Amino acid sequence: MAKKKTDEKSLNIDNILFNCRNYLRAARNSGSFFEKRDMMLTLVFLRFIGEKYEDGIKALRQTLIEKGLDPDDENIKAAFFDDATFADGTYNLPIESRWSTIINTPAPKLNVALDTALIRLEEEDPQLKGCFINGTFTTKNLAPNDIKKIVDEVNKISHKEFGKERDLIGYVYEYFLKVFAVNATKEEGEYYTPHDVVQLIATMIEPYNGTLYDPCCGSGGMFVQSAALVKSKQGNLNSINVYGQEKEPATYRLAKMNLALRGISHNLGSEADSSFTHDLHEGLRFNYIMANPPFNLKGWYNDNLKNDPRWADYATPPESNANYAWILHILSHLKPDGVAGFLLANGALNDSDTLDIRRKLIENDKVEAIVVLPRELFITTDISVTLWILNRNKKGGNYHGRNLRNREHEILFMDLRQWRENPVKGEQKKKVKLVTEQIEKAAEIYHTWQSEGTVSEEYAVPELYRSVKVYDSQLTDEERKNNVPTIESKGYTLTPSKYIEFIDHDFEIDYEKEMARIQTKMQEIMKQEKESQQMLEDAFRGIGYGID
Repeated sequence: MAKKKTDEKSLNIDNILFNCRNYLRAARNSGSFFEKRDMMLTLVFLRFIGEKYEDGIKALRQTLIEKGLDPDDENIKAAFFDDATFADGTYNLPIESRWSTIINTPAPKLNVALDTALIRLEEEDPQLKGCFINGTFTTKNLAPNDIKKIVDEVNKISHKEFGKERDLIGYVYEYFLKVFAVNATKEEGEYYTPHDVVQLIATMIEPYNGTLYDPCCGSGGMFVQSAALVKSKQGNLNSINVYGQEKEPATYRLAKMNLALRGISHNLGSEADSSFTHDLHEGLRFNYIMANPPFNLKGWYNDNLKNDPRWADYATPPESNANYAWILHILSHLKPDGVAGFLLANGALNDSDTLDIRRKLIENDKVEAIVVLPRELFITTDISVTLWILNRNKKGGNYHGRNLRNREHEILFMDLRQWRENPVKGEQKKKVKLVTEQIEKAAEIYHTWQSEGTVSEEYAVPELYRSVKVYDSQLTDEERKNNVPTIESKGYTLTPSKYIEFIDHDFEIDYEKEMARIQTKMQEIMKQEKESQQMLEDAFRGIGYGID
């Protein structure tokens, strides 16, 4: 029995990945933390793309047998296996790139074999161009014993060992991205967006078909989670086309690998570059945009952006902070009926130096919902951040089978800061997560507010959400009498606490009842004290002492 527990522990994914990190730390010439990370993720990519190929070949053999054909017949092999095609996006790998070739290569030749595998992959598929650094393994030239130990460890991460876990590939990527995120800042462009946060955005804006864009796509997590949502809803990834851009070359390569692993067709541009200074998708408009831009980014501006058409209708965003540059960039890429969901630091809700831009965004009716999220959702920061939803068409109509009402000059505010009851165990710092039930509840609040039959004036729950009108002139007489706030009356701030009703729980006390209870209690205490005093006097008299 003890041996079984040891075996189970040895096959724990986290233990395997931890071992790989330790081997790389101890190896000579393994490079910086970033180079170690990229080397590991490249190995993981080769492992999974290889196993996916092996699974595809196995399924193809079974299909041929079921059709009465012999998969070992030389003519059948030539017809079906020499240039195999797979319906699920699996790559037909050249022999040099197959994991079976790599794992059986002698240790002294592994570095060369691994780089050869990467070269052949790029030669075979244009979508993999730019995924890898030339000489990733031969440049470092790890000692045969070191590279062999790492490859053997990666070989254990297999569906055959762990079963068909949902998104096992994503789990491995998540592990390394989280480890990296702890050692980096968002301003460096390397950061990790938790799956639950991505799931929240995707569940709310529902990017089921058309085009999806992320102007700062990182490792492609927004696309991967959206693809998972599309598959769960309608099972057809071909109905969504993804576009993205990423400034950091290493992260750009990761994104291409991440999407290739899942067979997601993508256009991330021909290179890594800034969305501000070199917009690789200039002029394109998209149905959906999802993003987690670097918070409060500095150093984004240069003089060429002064009269940029992206903010020509508003104002040039402050040079000291890119938050509103991201907002206007995202807005410029939305189709006339497009929807965007993205994260920003809470300061963007009421910054004084962006008031003019914010007022015009509100007056132009582009802001649909503002959702403040709990603290400690992120590895890289413990601050509370905001989910913004922009919508270019709030007039109503059919949307994904729902009949939407006219929501012009209304904004939904939600405050989820108290949703912190689900801590994440085993992290290097305190962290909470949003569970599926919470994500569905938040999406239901938003979708119900959008839908026909909802009365804006009545749509509110204290300390959770409220539908708010933009202008004082929209208020009914009853609302004016009750001093109902509007965006205009609050100086065009988008801070939810300015609008959502806060209950002072001290005032929930029934004071008349409470005072009566206190008086009764005091009378009982006074009676008890009087009786005690009388008993004491009687006792003293009984032993001959007088009481004056």
